[in-house]
Amino acid sequence: MRAIVICAAALIAMLASAAHAQGPADLAGMLPDAAEKTLTQRFIQLFLLVTVLSMAPGVAMMATSLPFMLIVLSIMRQGVGLQQAPPNMLLVSLAMFLTYFVMEPVFKEAWAAGVAPYVDGRLGEDAAIAAAIAPFKAFMSARVSPVAVETLMSARGEALMSGAETPLAVLAPAFVLSEIQRAFEIGFVILLPFLVIDLLVASILTAMGMMMVPPAIVSAPFKIAFFVLTNGWIAISGALVRGYG
Repeated sequence: MRAIVICAAALIAMLASAAHAQGPADLAGMLPDAAEKTLTQRFIQLFLLVTVLSMAPGVAMMATSLPFMLIVLSIMRQGVGLQQAPPNMLLVSLAMFLTYFVMEPVFKEAWAAGVAPYVDGRLGEDAAIAAAIAPFKAFMSARVSPVAVETLMSARGEALMSGAETPLAVLAPAFVLSEIQRAFEIGFVILLPFLVIDLLVASILTAMGMMMVPPAIVSAPFKIAFFVLTNGWIAISGALVRGYG
């Protein structure tokens, strides 16, 4: 985890440094008063830095397997019939640790290719950012749906040439959409056994004439017992991790 924090901090520092280096030169001719120019430039630089710092965690999470893990685990909890067990914080923490388990090779590659050379002064800002993003682009390209890429490219009025690299502006949202689609497909399969239990319990209660008894209350212990006996959390978490192999 320390490597992730250091890697994220270095990337944020590179982006902030790039914004600091480019901001004054680009805005020098746009501000009329020289006395107010410096103050306005500093304000814009501070605004860009705060924006990068606030968006960096969300952007970093969207380029990993976290959305997929979190959606599947949430659907699994809903299938068991428990709304607050495990609580949201514990569920997000589990998804983050599984994401770290999956993304550790990508983090190490990004650190070795971009962040470490930049910290040592062997790469410039632009080259270091490109080298650090390359492993994430390779990871996303291996998981992205061609339909999502084609849809977003057509929405831009462009066509992706055969063998051409997908632009990052298209690859990132296409990857997130693909992960959400895949998570709901797996969630559908996970919900089927619990749906069968609900139907069986509802049929038995109807046959016994117990119309006023909510089927969800009666089926909850059976679903929990089924989930525990099958080692549900371990089995599904292992399947999610192996899916990225």
